[in-house]
Amino acid sequence: MSAARVAMAQPPLTLDVAGVAKSYGATIALQRVTFDLRRGEVHALLGENGAGKSTLVKILSGIVRPDSGSVRLAGQPFEPHSLLAARAAGVSTAFQELSLLPNLSVATNLTLPRQRKGPVGLGSRRLNEAKAAELLAECDATDIDPGALVADLSLAEKQRVEIVRAVSQRPRLLILDEPTAALAEPEWLFRIVERLAATGVGVLYISHRLAEVRRLCLRGTVLRNGESIATVDLADAQDTDIFRMMVGRGAEEATQRTRGTQQRAAEAPALMLKDLRGAGVEGVSLDLHRGEIVGVAALEGQGQRDLFRILGGAAPAESGVIAVQAKPVRFADPRHALHAGIGFVPEERKTEGIFLGMTTASNISLPILGRLLRLGLIDGRRERAEVREAARGVDLPDRYIGMRISALSGGNQQKALIARVLLSGARILVLFDPTRGVDVGTKEVIYGVIRQFATGGGSVLLYSTELSELVQLAHRCLVMYRGRIVGEATGEGLTEQRLVSLASGHGRAA
Repeated sequence: MSAARVAMAQPPLTLDVAGVAKSYGATIALQRVTFDLRRGEVHALLGENGAGKSTLVKILSGIVRPDSGSVRLAGQPFEPHSLLAARAAGVSTAFQELSLLPNLSVATNLTLPRQRKGPVGLGSRRLNEAKAAELLAECDATDIDPGALVADLSLAEKQRVEIVRAVSQRPRLLILDEPTAALAEPEWLFRIVERLAATGVGVLYISHRLAEVRRLCLRGTVLRNGESIATVDLADAQDTDIFRMMVGRGAEEATQRTRGTQQRAAEAPALMLKDLRGAGVEGVSLDLHRGEIVGVAALEGQGQRDLFRILGGAAPAESGVIAVQAKPVRFADPRHALHAGIGFVPEERKTEGIFLGMTTASNISLPILGRLLRLGLIDGRRERAEVREAARGVDLPDRYIGMRISALSGGNQQKALIARVLLSGARILVLFDPTRGVDVGTKEVIYGVIRQFATGGGSVLLYSTELSELVQLAHRCLVMYRGRIVGEATGEGLTEQRLVSLASGHGRAA
């Protein structure tokens, strides 16, 4: 078959990106990015945090404009000046860092900016909730109340609303940025994506989870340091090949570096809970020892978020005992928890962890401001030295320290948050899904930090939505179901299969 006939056999292009570049001052975010996406194709965009994926998404979504290069949508020049202009042209995005308005209802978020109006021309709550219910039903999300305030939803529910809103725009190009990072049931999303692709919608799918990428995508484009390294047929590329293109080294090397000796300290607990109760927590008892990494596994909404928030001082305990180094404690807020020696990394870093209007350095140095004061003023030289050392410990480049933290990628923001917790001197880390939505390279760094912290005598309580992560990192793993710990997996019994069984309310501890 001739090249011309092969070309004719291919579906027409939905998206054609050619030589796109974008810089912010001296920082090059994108350079020479080129790839295409066919009609009805689910195309993966792969790369580490900081590789340029977020900048490309912002360009395609109309949030920023490229410095050079061209983008064509369905064969026509595509140069949107705003998010609304991109939507009008047929591009809709479900963002990883959710763009919902938390102080408004689900219905209002789904129907903006075209609110349904009543007879007198004012917005009609009834009509908007009816329309929202229709949109939710189309996406098999009828369990979400259209009248609920977005701020009151779980992170998984917010993620689903974000996706429903993007799909409801009836796009010809749908961009999904780490869409399953907070989802308890990704098959829900997979059904939506496959249905849309079957109708001819092109989908740009951004994920660090190669298993789901292979589940949905035939082709993928790899970005590294702002450049498109290659577009590959995923059936012909091994995971190690993709990893090497993303980070310049093989997955085996990362696995070897993140594995470590797992030893449980035989001494009095660093952290002890006895019959702890609170909203969503129904009598949890556990011990966490010095030098130990204890995992927590659970399906969505089984009380794990509430437990970690209580331990981090972000939610009150109603009864029971929390003891640090055998001393009973109570926390009114995260500051009190930190004073007791517990460093908390929360679920939503942008709303609960970092201060977006401040520099990265200021975010990291917050817990040590008291010891940086000299004659009532902060000793800037000492602050910079302390921050640089903390940043090096989490592999955060010096060039990011003076930037506003809002300008950093999600993975680098997470590194800064972890650096702050470590700099505080906390000896117990309470980490809620600390690698959610970060790339394989950043995951490797976080794994190394966790292991090094435990090896140095610290204690780690870790929840993760990725069971493979718990199996790899934890010395033992506790499983929560309906607000209680229902089992413990250790040794040879610490497998994904065992955790799934326990988390579903079946089986016994191994």
